[in-house]
Amino acid sequence: MPAHLSLMMLLPFLTLCLVCATGVSHHDYCIIGAGPAGLQAAYFLQQSQRDYVVFERANISGSFFSRYPRHRKLISINKLHTGRHNSEFNLRHDWNSLLSSDKQLLFSRYSKDYFPHADDMVRYLQDFSTGLQVSYNTNIVHVRLRKDPQAWNGHYFYMTDQHGHDYSCSVLLVATGLGIPHKITFPGSEYAEGYESVSVEPEDFTGQTVLILGRGNAAFETADNILGTANFLHLLGRSRVRLSWSTHYVGDLRAINNGLLDTYQLKSLDGLLEGDLENLALVKDAAGRLHVSHRRYLEKDPPAFPQDELDNFAAREAYDRVIRCLGWEFDFSIFDKTVKLVSGTGRRKKYPLIKPSYEARSIAGLYVLGAASHSIDFRRSAGGFIHGFRYTARVLHRLMEQRYHGVPWPAVRYPITQLTSTILRRMNEASGLYQMFGVLGDVVLLRGESLEFEYLEEYPLGALSEFENITGRKVQEELFVITMEYGKNFSGPEKDVFYYNRAVGDAQEAWQSNFLHPVVYYFRALPTQKEMKLRPENWPLPRPDAIHHVVEDFLTDWTAPISHILPLRRFLENCLGTDLRNFFAESCFLFALTRRKQPPFCQLGYLKMQGLMGNEQLRHHAVASGLMPDYAPQGPAKPLEDVQAQSWPTDYMEDGPWKNLTPSSTKEEL
Repeated sequence: MPAHLSLMMLLPFLTLCLVCATGVSHHDYCIIGAGPAGLQAAYFLQQSQRDYVVFERANISGSFFSRYPRHRKLISINKLHTGRHNSEFNLRHDWNSLLSSDKQLLFSRYSKDYFPHADDMVRYLQDFSTGLQVSYNTNIVHVRLRKDPQAWNGHYFYMTDQHGHDYSCSVLLVATGLGIPHKITFPGSEYAEGYESVSVEPEDFTGQTVLILGRGNAAFETADNILGTANFLHLLGRSRVRLSWSTHYVGDLRAINNGLLDTYQLKSLDGLLEGDLENLALVKDAAGRLHVSHRRYLEKDPPAFPQDELDNFAAREAYDRVIRCLGWEFDFSIFDKTVKLVSGTGRRKKYPLIKPSYEARSIAGLYVLGAASHSIDFRRSAGGFIHGFRYTARVLHRLMEQRYHGVPWPAVRYPITQLTSTILRRMNEASGLYQMFGVLGDVVLLRGESLEFEYLEEYPLGALSEFENITGRKVQEELFVITMEYGKNFSGPEKDVFYYNRAVGDAQEAWQSNFLHPVVYYFRALPTQKEMKLRPENWPLPRPDAIHHVVEDFLTDWTAPISHILPLRRFLENCLGTDLRNFFAESCFLFALTRRKQPPFCQLGYLKMQGLMGNEQLRHHAVASGLMPDYAPQGPAKPLEDVQAQSWPTDYMEDGPWKNLTPSSTKEEL
C-alpha cells in the first residue's frame, strides 16, 4: 500500500489521539486571516471536504478593507462589459471576484463602479465567507512548532490566541497580508503622521503646506484628496515615480491617483522631490512648523540647515504637516524562533522568504498566501493583488492535494490532433495565464508516442524542475509550456511605452512583440534545478529547445487564421515531426495508399474506421446544428449551455454513436 494512503487511513485516529492527549483543538489545515486570500484557500479546502479552520482576529471577513484604502476607492478594475459571455475570459477584466462555481459570487453583483468603493468589497467578502469554517474574534498571537514523527511534515504547528486558547494543525497557511505600516527612523521621524491615522477630511488641511513621504499609490491618493485645500504639496521619495503604464505593474502609480503630476508639471505649486529618507531630518520650530534638513547638518556645531549653504534649497519652506505613506510590511512578531520564518532580502525584505511553490524556505508545511506571497513575482506580475493571488491560492491547493492526499494535479487527455485547438482556446480564454503572466503556465505532456497529450493548467513556472513531485505526473516524452509575456525590453520606470511603431503586426517578427502575448516553450526533457537557476535574466524559464511567440494582437484575440493559428500549428508540427491538420476521408485513403506513415488525424480516425473523431462538446454542436440525431444516454438531459461551459472531456470517444460514422458519412453528414 502506498505510504500516503496508509497515512490517510491513520489520520483520523492520530488526530483523535492528539486532541485527547493534549486538549488542544486540532485541524489538518489552519488558515490565519480571513481576507481574500484566506477565504479563497478555505473555499478550495471546503470543496475538497478537508478538515480546516480559518482564524480571523476581527468580527468580519476582509476587515482590512473596512479601513483601507483610507479614501475608500479601490484601484482594482470592475469591468462589467467585455462583449463576451465566456466567464473565464471575463475574469481577465474582473480584478475583484474570487474563484467560485457560484455565479452569484461575482463582484459585479455588488458594484457597478469601474473603481469600486471599499465598502462593497467588505460586503462581498462577508457573503463569500458564508458557509466557510471561519472562527471570528480569534487573534493568533503566537505560533510555535513541535516535532512529531507521526505528523505529515514531521512536526505540528501550535497556535495561541489572545485568550490563551491553543490550537494545532498539520499544515499552516498564512494569509495575514501586509499589516504593519513601514516606517523609517530618522531625526524627527516622530513628527510625521501615518497614512493609517491621518485625517481624510480635506477641510482639515485648508491653507496648510504639506510634505508627503512616499511615491506609491497611497502617497498620491492622499495628495489627490487635499489638492484643492492645501497651500501646496511636496512628495519626497528615494526614487523616481514609477508609472504603472510604463512598468506594466499594477502596484506602481495608477492613472487614477496621479493628479499631482499634472499640477507639478503645469507649475501649480505642487512638486516632487528625490532624496534618501534615511538621511532626512525634521526640525520643529517654536511655532510648531517642521523644517526639512539632512542628518549631517544636524551634526554640525552649531546645527545648521541646507539653505544656509544653498539659498534656493527646494524644501527651504517650513511645512505644517508631514505625512508618512511608505507602504506595509509582513508581521513576523507572532512566529516563534522554532518556526524559522525569515524575511527576504533587498526590496523583498518586507516579505517572508518562500519557494516558488509558496512554501516557506526553511520549514515544511508552512505556506504563505495572498499579498505576503508577492516576493515570488514582486514588480513582475499580479501575485500581490486579488486578481493574481486567487490563482496562486488554487495552485497551492492543487499542490497540497497531491502532497498530502495523493490526488494528482488535474489534467485532461486529448488526441494529438486537438493540440493546436486546445492551446488556442487557452490563449484566448484563460484568465490565470493572463493575470499571472510570466509566473503561471500551462504544461503539455506528450503521451503514447506523441499521439496523445495531457494538459495541465496554471502550473508555477519557478518550480518546473520539481514538476513530477508537485503534480504526481511523470514526464515521459517532450513537453510544451504556454505562458503570457510582455516584451523583454518594453517595461520599465523610464520607458516611453507610447513611442511610434510600438506594436508588431507581422507574424514573422512576433518575437519582437512588446505587449502581452502568448509564448510557447518546447523542451525535449524537463529542465533541471541547475538549469532553472542559470536561466537568463528576466526569463521565466531556461532557454528551451525551441520557442514560439504568437504575435501580439490589439484586441488580445489570437484567432487570426494566418497571423496566429497557422504559425502556431507549423511550430508544433516542426517540434513533433508530424502533420496536425485535419483531413477528409478521401485524403486519408490516398495517404494510406502512398505513404508509410499517415498523419495522426488519419491514424486515429479513418484507419480505425471512426471517421471524424468525436467528443461530447462536438456531439452537442452537431445535434444543435441539426447535422445528426441526438444519441444522448438515458437520464435527465443537461442544458446545452451547461455542457458548453464544462471543460473538454478527458478522452475522445471510441465507443458510442460516433464509431458508426463511416468515412463517407464524415464528409456528407458533418
